[in-house]
Amino acid sequence: MNATPIKVLVIDDEPPIRKLLRMGLSTQGYDILEASNGKIALEMLSEGPALIILDLGLPDIQGHDLLRMIRGRNESVPIVVLSSRGDEAGKVQALDLGADDYLTKPFGMDELLARLRAALRHQLQVQGERPVFRSGDLSVDLVRRIVKVADREIKLSPKEYDLLRVLVQHAGKVLTHRFLLKELWDELTDAQYLRVYVRQLRQKIEADPERPQFVLTETGIGYRLRAAD
Repeated sequence: MNATPIKVLVIDDEPPIRKLLRMGLSTQGYDILEASNGKIALEMLSEGPALIILDLGLPDIQGHDLLRMIRGRNESVPIVVLSSRGDEAGKVQALDLGADDYLTKPFGMDELLARLRAALRHQLQVQGERPVFRSGDLSVDLVRRIVKVADREIKLSPKEYDLLRVLVQHAGKVLTHRFLLKELWDELTDAQYLRVYVRQLRQKIEADPERPQFVLTETGIGYRLRAAD
């Protein structure tokens, strides 16, 4: 970790979850701030957390409302949402409101740490977007619009490239169907159009389109491009 510890604000009303996160993240060098409800969380934003872990089930402020309030005060801080297993609609809503990622309870500490690192990398990428994106064998030159897998140049249609560009700009982050449709088409709202282009893109950049390594499906929610190396 850096010499200056990264501050993580944990917003959860369950003491055992806060303890688990405090112990797991502290061992990795993170500096942990804790809030048991939304009111305390809003007060603790003045501490300048570099990342927020937000449980949607809070006692005083509805989780999505709190997410909206946090985004109103800080547009860029990465937010990873914790949600119950079956709350698919809640996850989609949180992502549309500006959350960077989500984890379903119960979760493993290794997976949480990986998601936190991806969210922090995504923030750095947005702040100083690199002209060439690399993840495994995939490289995308955003300036020259050249896409390669290994050393082989891939020819994409304009819409396929636009889809890949949006995924690259948010690599590591879950993008909802609604977000991608809005970015790529002005009027379309049918996710079937999106699935067609995702399938075409996978046919061109994946070694095995049926078991994709780059463009990953978040079932019922959207898609995520594997984070940069």
